[in-house]
Amino acid sequence: MGRLSRAEMQERNRAKVLAAARDEFAERGFRDAKVDAIAERAELTRGAVYSNFPSKRALYFAVMAQLAEAAAEPPHPEPGLTVREALGAFARAWVTRLPLLEDRPDDARLAMDLLPEIVAEDRTRRAYAQLTRLNAILLGLALESLRPGRRLVRVAEAALTTLHGASQLAAAAPGFLEPFNVVRACEQLADLDLNDGWQSLPYLTQPRKVDEPWDPPPAVDLVRGKPARLTEDFVAILGMHRLEAAEEAVRVAPSAASVTAVMVTHTPDELVPLARLAVADFAVCLRQAFPASAWPRLQVVCDPTGALAAAAGVPAVSDATETAILVSRSRVIARSDGRGAAAVLREVDVSVADTPSPTTKTSSSRG
Repeated sequence: MGRLSRAEMQERNRAKVLAAARDEFAERGFRDAKVDAIAERAELTRGAVYSNFPSKRALYFAVMAQLAEAAAEPPHPEPGLTVREALGAFARAWVTRLPLLEDRPDDARLAMDLLPEIVAEDRTRRAYAQLTRLNAILLGLALESLRPGRRLVRVAEAALTTLHGASQLAAAAPGFLEPFNVVRACEQLADLDLNDGWQSLPYLTQPRKVDEPWDPPPAVDLVRGKPARLTEDFVAILGMHRLEAAEEAVRVAPSAASVTAVMVTHTPDELVPLARLAVADFAVCLRQAFPASAWPRLQVVCDPTGALAAAAGVPAVSDATETAILVSRSRVIARSDGRGAAAVLREVDVSVADTPSPTTKTSSSRG
């Protein structure tokens, strides 16, 4: 066997650290776990652990994200076909993955420190709030495909509130939760009138027609767990504090268009694995509960290095980033920057997609 390249060695060490950390967190819990013990389990130095993960919390989020993304999806031959059935199927998929029994202490120990670590700092708390809102949008869009003509994001928010509460009780009070009651409660939300509605707010941001190359790097759609389709239609580059703007892109885009939300941040070490965890954990249940025809047309992509954002003409990203582009034939034909960027793209004559006209390239401006 030949010598490993530097990149291969780094990847192997990273995998060893993740495996060792998973065992350490499962046995001791996050708070009592020691980085030195993780290094010893991985047969690496303490410095090697920190060269891959800058903090114990970043490592913890990465472990949880890896577990969520690798979660097995049992066959679900009869996905929900009505809103009530889909909510029940989604809730069943959620609760069956919880550590409901006292004979699964490792699962409970792994999860019980997650929320306290999320709320420990404002930046992780604000990001998680937006990630949860994004999941509610995704669930609401899936429900709306089964009951067209109504916005059901608030019903989705109520369902996720119920299920996140169930998750906390499963970790804190093993044996207390009655899964059947949780499923029934979520089913009843189908008939709840929450006076839901959506309308775009007026924004000062102005869209503009452009003619720029579009050559994005490969990316994975976290909703489907497959390569994202990035060659056409609407793409919104959104910082972790602006993920809710993904709904604006979906609402204004033509019904046949695909829409992609690209998540970016200037602090990726902790927020990127947190984003992967939140969306992957949710998407496993979504894919089990809904037929593929009802999955939301919104793709969700994580951009840890900012490479995809750079391809969209956003050279520097932050948690407040908000840029939207319209893509056709591997060209960016319209763009908008600043708050409301996705919403105002509707003001561009999309027929330009058929015959893009060259324009002078200008620097980005913020409304």
